[in-house]
Amino acid sequence: MITDNAHAFAAALPDGGVLLGLDPGTKTVGIATCDAGWRFATAGKTIPRGKYAALRTALAELAKQRSIKGFVLGLPRNMDGTEGPRAQATRALARNLEDNFALPILLWDERLSTMGAERAMIDQDMSRAKRAERIDSHAAAIILQCALDAMVRDALD
Repeated sequence: MITDNAHAFAAALPDGGVLLGLDPGTKTVGIATCDAGWRFATAGKTIPRGKYAALRTALAELAKQRSIKGFVLGLPRNMDGTEGPRAQATRALARNLEDNFALPILLWDERLSTMGAERAMIDQDMSRAKRAERIDSHAAAIILQCALDAMVRDALD
């Protein structure tokens, strides 16, 4: 199941569980995970973007280690809400993940997530080199946290 609806995604996971957040960039894929209770997201590592087979292997290892129950992918929309080639590539990645993992997938609007991650790292006085190395995983954590907040908020309504 691939959806852009946080309520439908949460409904597909009635027992909660650890989620894997992904920020698919052109050069790397940022990784973040959350706790099984969906309270907080934590930035992980970045994986070089190359052949899908290598990414699939790395994600399979993470999924096994952490007992991942679903994926949250950052969907790069333009500021006016339209989708371009990067959004199409993310949707293709989502279809591949669905075929290979058979786990629910949430496509989450990632507008401004990288800018928010950059601002947070600057506020932490992180060097430019470290920011460049970690930006995608921090953006993945922001994407995942925003999705978690929406899912919890929906559950309370």
